[in-house]
Amino acid sequence: MDVDTFDAVFWSFFITSTMGLILGLTKLAYKSKCKEVQCCCIKIIRDIESEIEIDEMQSTSRDNNSNNQNITNL
Repeated sequence: MDVDTFDAVFWSFFITSTMGLILGLTKLAYKSKCKEVQCCCIKIIRDIESEIEIDEMQSTSRDNNSNNQNITNL
């Protein structure tokens, strides 16, 4: 087996997996709705009330769009 091919496949897998992990953790952190997070010397304070309002507006608009599609299909 060619070493260069192994390196390319390994690094492609490693980078893709790492990015997937980072995106998954970011999505999980957003859904957690913690107001304050502190890790080592990094402290993050979030305005979760406005995030909840935005999420509700997006959910409402998605529901309205799906209802409109169902009505046009009838």
